[in-house]
Amino acid sequence: ITNSFITENPCKAVPLDFYFVIDSSRSIRPNDYEKVKTFIINLIQFLKIGPDATRVGLLQYGSVVQPEFSLKTYNNKAEVEQAVRNMEHLATGTMTGLAIQYTMETAFTEEEGARPANLHIPRIAMIVTDGRPQDTVEEVAAQARQAGIQIFAIGVGRVDMNTLKAIGSEPHSEHVHLVANFSQIETLISVFQSKLCGEIDFCDLGNHGCEHDCVSVPESYICRCKKGYVLNLDGKTCSSLDLCQTVDHRCEHQCVSTADSYICRCFEGFMLAEDGESCKKCGDGVMDLVFVIDGSKSLGPANFELVKQFVNGIVDSLDISKKGTHVGLLQYSTKVRTEFTLGQYTTAQGVKQAVSRMQYMGRGSMTGSALRHMFEFSFSAKEGARPNIPRVSVVFTDGRSQDDVSEWATKAKNSGITMYVLGIGKAIEQELREIASEPDEKHLYYAEDFEKMGEITKKLKSRICTGTQLTPSNKKSVTRTTQQTDLNKNQITNSPLETLESQLVHETCPSESVL
Repeated sequence: ITNSFITENPCKAVPLDFYFVIDSSRSIRPNDYEKVKTFIINLIQFLKIGPDATRVGLLQYGSVVQPEFSLKTYNNKAEVEQAVRNMEHLATGTMTGLAIQYTMETAFTEEEGARPANLHIPRIAMIVTDGRPQDTVEEVAAQARQAGIQIFAIGVGRVDMNTLKAIGSEPHSEHVHLVANFSQIETLISVFQSKLCGEIDFCDLGNHGCEHDCVSVPESYICRCKKGYVLNLDGKTCSSLDLCQTVDHRCEHQCVSTADSYICRCFEGFMLAEDGESCKKCGDGVMDLVFVIDGSKSLGPANFELVKQFVNGIVDSLDISKKGTHVGLLQYSTKVRTEFTLGQYTTAQGVKQAVSRMQYMGRGSMTGSALRHMFEFSFSAKEGARPNIPRVSVVFTDGRSQDDVSEWATKAKNSGITMYVLGIGKAIEQELREIASEPDEKHLYYAEDFEKMGEITKKLKSRICTGTQLTPSNKKSVTRTTQQTDLNKNQITNSPLETLESQLVHETCPSESVL
């Protein structure tokens, strides 16, 4: 059952408190469950197990946590191997967060066999899972790492890499591993042999207390601060070098310190002048802007209210007037409903009151129909669209459309409408790409949940200027570059949400400058 190279290359006698946390959910087939047991047995071959050497414990979890043996149960390798062989598959749910909580609060206590923290014996948890947790893991995993537990996260099959990264210690390149299937899990044996048998990395123990960066040195560690900060006398915490307080920055309105410099910012309604220091009023920006709002049942009434607040946050920062910017809005679900047209209101107050009065539709999600309605009617002269005025649409969606979006999104872009799209939660990346104008990184945004939309409004109010001029984007280029086409969902997720508004205004009315 063991690989020959393991016994031929025994591990150095580095004592560990080592705990296996094994997913035993129903999605794991019986033969794959046996492969996990083989992996565990092979892994412990190069550990020196004993009361004064490495102590090994194990739990498996499904809908509940089932401890198999603690760190103090067995004193030799043979007993641990037999206990692993005797394990029986639970075949229930996937409560990974609950298992991590047990590991932190119970498994690594002195009562359960963990050695006192002052002995600095590395505490290592190895979590093996094959699916999406049915509970939250991010907070409890962070607490476990902060408590000094070094976590290795192994995902098998269709496991979300972001979930594994939320569990595993940093750097993720050393602590997070994903394999395609259970047959490939054995390939990790040699990887972990080198990790667990080398010199102890004191920074990885998680209890160094460094506010910024921890740097391992032989037999110890030192703390270092990020650029723009200085290490305090305690050797752990850092203080900011606030250049705005120490230099003559000459910013007319606001000075904001950065890591190694500072930037000047202007108050709302102003833009930064060419000198990067003084501020001036923006010109008279004009556009026809139509919001296309998802009102499907997956949002829920509370999230729909957040979307309404977000729309009104944008409205607050626009020059809405008879000769200025005009705003229209569609809500869609199974059907499409025009809440108000471009020509209906000429004041921000009128638009905001109309937004607040909107009633949540709460049915299906026909995004394609909404785009068709926007293209055919919303930007028509009958509904108030003006000639030779930039046309912009901002689309909000939180899930997969029940109809095709590409045809009408393409027609809209080809007609000169600049399309921004914000996907929330379970929105589909491919659909977002089909809706957004190019380049994707300037027109496509993704947020994990509705609460994060508040960040957009903050940036909007500080950066939008009345001199907005938008250049219509927009036919799809046939010769897109590799860099554009390779934008992945992680990049989209990591894009600062507040830049959606700044894209609407920042190209011609910037509000800050790095000096």
